[in-house]
Amino acid sequence: MQKYEVAILYDPGLEVDLSKAEDRVKKIFDDNKAKIISSDNWGKKKLAYPIAKNEHAVYVFYIVEIPTENVGKIENTLNITDEVIRYLIVRQDEKELAKAKEAKEAKEKADKERAQKEDDTSQEPKANEDDDEANE
Repeated sequence: MQKYEVAILYDPGLEVDLSKAEDRVKKIFDDNKAKIISSDNWGKKKLAYPIAKNEHAVYVFYIVEIPTENVGKIENTLNITDEVIRYLIVRQDEKELAKAKEAKEAKEKADKERAQKEDDTSQEPKANEDDDEANE
């Protein structure tokens, strides 16, 4: 199974009762042997341009493991699902994910080292001030 990012724009009229639409999409994934790893609801956002006479949509992003042969079936089903205005399914590239993770870890390490140096530097003047007070 391959990991995919799935972005779904739901009809904004469903914002109040979005759970039914999400359950329907989850059932589509389940019926096609897909496993949802995570989901992230961004809420109602203004669209760059109207889609099916809608100015807004509810954005929900999923990370899903889908058997490659079932991606087309999921796309076909999402096409005819009334609650879904638009969707995008993109395969995650493992190499790119690894590079991004390494870059994030390197940045965190550099930030931690910089913070450590700043702490060390800020503590040195305090020691000198204490010495000055003791000399007086």
